[in-house]
Amino acid sequence: MGSKREHGQDGFPALVLSGVLAFAAVLTLPQILNLHGNTLAVGNSWFGVPVYGMFWFLCCRAMTGIRQECGKDGGHGMTAAGIMACLFSVCLAFGVQLECRESVDFLSGVLWFTVLVWTLVFMLWIYYGWIFLGRRGEADAGRTGRKAEARKREKAEEAKAGAGRMVCLRMLEGKWDGLSGKKRAAATACFFFLCWFPVFLAVYPGFFVYDAQEELVQVQTRQFTTHHPLPHVLLLGGTIQAVHKLTGSYNAGIAAYTLLQMAGMAAVFAYVLSYMKKSGVRRWLRIVTALYFGFFPVNVMFVLCSAKDGIFSAALLLLLTALADLAKDAEAFFKNRGNLLRLAAGALVMMCFRHNGMYAFLALAPVLLFGYAKGCRRKAALLLGAVFAAYALVSAGLSAALDARGAGRQEMLTVPIQQLARVWKYEGDSLTEEQKKTLYGILPEEALPYYTAKVSDGVKIWFDNEAFEAEPLKYIRLWAEIGLRHPFTYLNAWFMTSYGFWYPDTVVDVYRGNSVFTFTYGDSSFFGYEVEQPGERHSLLPWLDWWYRNMSLEIAQQKIPVVSMLFSMGFLFWVFVFAGGYAYYRKKYGLLLPFAMLGLLWLTVILGPTYLPRYVLVLWFALPWAAAVLVNEV
Repeated sequence: MGSKREHGQDGFPALVLSGVLAFAAVLTLPQILNLHGNTLAVGNSWFGVPVYGMFWFLCCRAMTGIRQECGKDGGHGMTAAGIMACLFSVCLAFGVQLECRESVDFLSGVLWFTVLVWTLVFMLWIYYGWIFLGRRGEADAGRTGRKAEARKREKAEEAKAGAGRMVCLRMLEGKWDGLSGKKRAAATACFFFLCWFPVFLAVYPGFFVYDAQEELVQVQTRQFTTHHPLPHVLLLGGTIQAVHKLTGSYNAGIAAYTLLQMAGMAAVFAYVLSYMKKSGVRRWLRIVTALYFGFFPVNVMFVLCSAKDGIFSAALLLLLTALADLAKDAEAFFKNRGNLLRLAAGALVMMCFRHNGMYAFLALAPVLLFGYAKGCRRKAALLLGAVFAAYALVSAGLSAALDARGAGRQEMLTVPIQQLARVWKYEGDSLTEEQKKTLYGILPEEALPYYTAKVSDGVKIWFDNEAFEAEPLKYIRLWAEIGLRHPFTYLNAWFMTSYGFWYPDTVVDVYRGNSVFTFTYGDSSFFGYEVEQPGERHSLLPWLDWWYRNMSLEIAQQKIPVVSMLFSMGFLFWVFVFAGGYAYYRKKYGLLLPFAMLGLLWLTVILGPTYLPRYVLVLWFALPWAAAVLVNEV
């Protein structure tokens, strides 16, 4: 209960202001909810009354709590909360319009009034949320000693009482803690493997999807390109081909690769659990993390998927643990060879398995070198130099050895390609004949009708790399000229291929209507699910196979409140932003280095061809770490 002064005259302005702000929030609520333009769903409904009351209470509570904390953090927490609130409000307001009509009306006064109102509301809620979590952390720290003493008394009482359920539990805990670190890690890895094995039987021989056939064909024909990372092409295609030669079965080869990947991922997740224990994370969170890694569908899908994203994200997860240790104590980090190997291996594998991983880590290098390696800059520079040199050697060496053809620039230029195609489709009359002629030089006229708002594949495959390479300035000038006349069209083109990464309520249906080997995408393209040729699905547990197919291709889980957010790329992104902001509020700046790596990687994917969970899989893999930050465990 607050004091009389808090709820008396001094609390009256907060009560009035929060009431006005809550009313504005309810008034603009339909603008940040996907109600398909039906403002009566809130405005002309009894539902608006309890919502208004809840908003009023939350705003008033936040104002009161913030006033009590004023001056303690110098205002940097409020600034961070304000920036996050503004960005979150913009993303919600934009996301609703993009989801409903595939464009944002940037000149709408209602849009910007909504952003203003919800920036104020979210700023209060976010900042008070950090305050609340901080108080909980302080309270937990104060209770640590008392808990230790209470546990000692419990053990003594249990010993006197004799055998019982709690005694057995303590004995099991004691035996587990008595095992060596290697034995615990091996047992944990086996646990994960056993959790995933029934799903492997259900979807046998595994999820052979997402360009898997194309990568296998490269190995079969010995005609390689750099479109897909060559280490993954060789690992995937080589394993399948080798087993096929021994058994005559492509299914056996796909299954062998899937089992190999399962074993590797189990080892990585087991290490993460060991790392959490070493970092002092409490047992309850480690148990929840183990169950999450073992059973949460998104994790299982990609553990059993042939796409490079699983190995890439696992390597990135190892890199994040290394970055966290380096930021904590750089001198101690560089004295341990295991730490150096973990950072080097994680970074090298990550960069070799996705090209954007290299760009993100390259951008992080100066931050690491000058912000976190004080006193060890020479060692850090040598380590980073060795990692990038090894990456260049692997990339160039494999390309030369395999005589791999270049992949072209269409992947790097996917956003400009979409922007030009959108202008041609919706505002083509504004283009001069000269501009059209120049445009057709890199994008043939017959390609442009294939423009679809959410994915660039239909147009970018027509991109003429030779024409662009011959006169790049000519086409860059064309892009700039058209962009100056159609800036909002350019923004909408980019947002439509990226908003799933930052709008929580996105329905992932980017491949709607596309036919693949065994089905046609409908309401959802959350996960590829199928087995591409020459593999063939032979489910040994059909009911479990149906369950995963339903989650992959239907919007079933997206209809369940709260649960749906665990499958949302946009929601998880904001969880990490909130957790990073909380670390900043607590002035634990060392924690920001792993967040920076994730942020840089996210910046690369929003420039990609579309939005799919596999591009940001690491958000699911690293979610326990974000949770540990929020519950003050790290």
